[in-house]
Amino acid sequence: MAIFSWDDTLSVKVRQFDDQHKKLVDLINQLHDAMKVGKGKDVLGKTLKSLADYTQSHFTAEELLMRQHNYPNFEKHKKEHNQLILKVNDLQKKLQEGSTVLSQEVFVFLKEWVVTHIQVMDKEYGPFLNSKGVN
Repeated sequence: MAIFSWDDTLSVKVRQFDDQHKKLVDLINQLHDAMKVGKGKDVLGKTLKSLADYTQSHFTAEELLMRQHNYPNFEKHKKEHNQLILKVNDLQKKLQEGSTVLSQEVFVFLKEWVVTHIQVMDKEYGPFLNSKGVN
């Protein structure tokens, strides 16, 4: 059973980005499912790799559309993206160095990301991009 379900309250009203955000929700649920059966540590490397790949492709796509349409909060949004990328890179580095990176820490980080970044920062660009014909 999913701990975190996609619903319309998470939608930014841009289909491409909603679809990508759904993948992040799936990633959270996969990690949680593994943690429930004591396998969180086993899937952590794969989760962080998927997260790194996700941030690269998703942030690039968001930033491209924001630039194309002169989104007024672009710099603030890009700065937030950069901070999230640094956090993901830091978690990957800790794992590679053999430091204990708890799956719980990654799980909490991912959930907070959805709540603070998607539901706050990303929701701001939805109406703006919609007004430019992006759906």
